[in-house]
Amino acid sequence: MSGRAISSIPAALLLDPALFSRHVTGVPLRTYQLEVARAVLDSILHGRGRTFAVMMSRQAGKNELAAQLEAQLLLLYRRRGGQIVKASPTFKPQTINSLLRLQARLQNPLTRGLWASERGYMVRLGAARALFLSAQPGANVVGATASILLEADEAQDIAEDKWNRDFRPMGASVNVTTVLWGTAWSAHTLLAQAIRALERLEAEDGIRRVFRVPWEHVAAEVPAYGAYVRGEIARLGAEHPLIRTQYALQELDSECGLFPPERRERLQGSHAPHHEPMPAALYALTIDVAGEDPRGELEPSAPDGRDCTACTLFWLDLPPADDPLAGRPIYRIVRRWWWRGLAQTDLYARLLDIAAKWEPARIVVDATGLGAGLAAFLQVRLGDRVRPFVFTAATKSQLGWDLLALCDTGRLQDHARDGSPAQDEFWRQVEAAEREVLPGVGLRLRWGALRTGAHDDLLVSAALCAVLEGESWSMGEAYIIPGRDPLARVSRSPF
Repeated sequence: MSGRAISSIPAALLLDPALFSRHVTGVPLRTYQLEVARAVLDSILHGRGRTFAVMMSRQAGKNELAAQLEAQLLLLYRRRGGQIVKASPTFKPQTINSLLRLQARLQNPLTRGLWASERGYMVRLGAARALFLSAQPGANVVGATASILLEADEAQDIAEDKWNRDFRPMGASVNVTTVLWGTAWSAHTLLAQAIRALERLEAEDGIRRVFRVPWEHVAAEVPAYGAYVRGEIARLGAEHPLIRTQYALQELDSECGLFPPERRERLQGSHAPHHEPMPAALYALTIDVAGEDPRGELEPSAPDGRDCTACTLFWLDLPPADDPLAGRPIYRIVRRWWWRGLAQTDLYARLLDIAAKWEPARIVVDATGLGAGLAAFLQVRLGDRVRPFVFTAATKSQLGWDLLALCDTGRLQDHARDGSPAQDEFWRQVEAAEREVLPGVGLRLRWGALRTGAHDDLLVSAALCAVLEGESWSMGEAYIIPGRDPLARVSRSPF
């Protein structure tokens, strides 16, 4: 279609987001998306220069809405000219994804063949352009001008000083309309700070600038979405930070205790510890490895500033096949071992003795630093049952998120209190554990003994059971363990 043909299109089709999405892009926008699109277009077309914050639950269509709005604006300004500038926390993949989504929406019968990609980060339609830029701390973006619209994608992950220094001035000369897109995280993000400022303006003049679309609003229009989120809540728990931020749009305190009282209550089980292996019970063992001491083994109860090697034994309680959690065990802690300063050779021997007696189907071992050699020796001796785990900032963060999911759904439970020193120390570590939500991309979580100088070895050992979430478990399955009858079946309860 030629530019002349575009000119013959009724103005209402280009000015109404509902008509544009239905008859031009062919992807109709939902009610909550249209509310945003109309408010932004009104500000742009009437030169109001307003700033908006749009917070939508995950997969609610935020990126689709932004792409359609950009396509509509390029059409409206194709003759007059002007620029849209969109910032994303990273160039790959976020900037590229935004660029590709706009290009896909321009592949409609009205604009196909009339737009062009330029320099790998721009899209041009007539005299109008959309620029897609990275807001990473070191990105050089000085010199661009936003005369139509200025956007921040995933604004909760963009550093506030980067935005204020490099991007906000881009629209100063025309008082450009600005949209910050994103979701909830902590109260200290760029998006959270903007929302507070905009809410103060809303209270003064009654003009809506903040749009929140939690998952329930999406589910009202898309029932399948509601079913999916309810499944995620069942899997992770309603209080899990990802559910609260990504779906319920609730801010988190950036720093607080890892185990508030309600989470500790769910962690405390009522089952008895196992002093001897129970018939047909399916066990797993997790090991957090500490260094040795030239003086040999020391009593763990004597604090000396060093961690202990901590081992936790789990009974994997498998729900029946008709249970919604079938294939996802309840990790019931039934025993602990705790050593400080033990030589690696002695530690290796003790672990082999435990494996021989308790026959764990899986052994997760900390393979970081000194633990790498121990994990390798255990793999040689015990084979595929051993799962090495290397701690990095990223893997510990993910382990922390998985740990919280297990706790919040009642799938990690300690045995009934028995007054043992190891259990008492575990609960001291639980109560002292902290978490810190880090700003920036990746939803990074720091957790454990962050500032107190206390130990968290027993807590970390317990958390390693979350590594087994990638395993496949089912009732009645035979787990082949050397020395065990291969026809033995796993029962749900060994009592």
